[in-house]
Amino acid sequence: MATYATTGLAPVDETHPGKTATRLSWGAIFAGVVIAVAVQLVLGILGAGIGLTMVDPVEGTTPGAAGFGIGAGIYWLITTVLALGAGGFAAARVAGVHERFDALVHGLVVWGVTLILTLYLLTSAVGGIIGGAFRTVGSVAGAAGATVSAAAPKAASIAGIDESDVRSEAAAYLSDAPTDPAQMTPEQAQKEIARELPALARGGTDGRQAESRIVDIVAAQRKISRPEAQAQVTRAKQQFVQTKNDTVATAKSATDAAAGAAAGTSFVLVLALLVGAAASGFGATAATRRRLR
Repeated sequence: MATYATTGLAPVDETHPGKTATRLSWGAIFAGVVIAVAVQLVLGILGAGIGLTMVDPVEGTTPGAAGFGIGAGIYWLITTVLALGAGGFAAARVAGVHERFDALVHGLVVWGVTLILTLYLLTSAVGGIIGGAFRTVGSVAGAAGATVSAAAPKAASIAGIDESDVRSEAAAYLSDAPTDPAQMTPEQAQKEIARELPALARGGTDGRQAESRIVDIVAAQRKISRPEAQAQVTRAKQQFVQTKNDTVATAKSATDAAAGAAAGTSFVLVLALLVGAAASGFGATAATRRRLR
């Protein structure tokens, strides 16, 4: 007679294996991010203290802006490598990973989360403060403008002044210069020429009329013939055009230099970020545990 012994264990269904253990530990990643940010903060404060000790305006030994900026950039790169390396090492060690690829993934995720968190803090804190300040100024200015625009008609009505009278009076203030250039004072002549300059710059029919008016004023004020005044106005126009062209060329050169500097800074920043990712991944793979056999 055959006997069957039972072990008290349910049979294993080999066609439905159990769930694979999660290979990414977010708790360990969070711990690595906290450590990376803390180390970066401590080293950053230390670097600020070291930099301030180098400033000595009394003795005149303060380093130049270029050298100081290069030194600060190198120090920031070193602190980033140390902070992310420590964060990646801690994340992989706490997660207890046995595969180098798993450790590398933990380190890169620590790097990515730290980068996103840093960008968020910069944009939310600094940008929020600046944006709030400008919004406050804008609201105050808008309220003041609305108050003035609302109060002006009421004040005019109380005083018994018609709106057309106010406009006529304002036009009188603006057109107090005589029509005849010979009767203008030097101040009135300067104001009249300044008023004609925008039309002269635009050119066309208005520009020719403005130039003729300016020539008449110059001839009357300097008591010279009209051809002599025309020659002086022409020379002044040429100098103005040359000055404008020089200004435009200088602005283009400055813009090109700024664009080149921004491009160089972007490339250096990308290189620094890649170095940080490599440091975080190296620290994580260095913490890989050996699998017990």
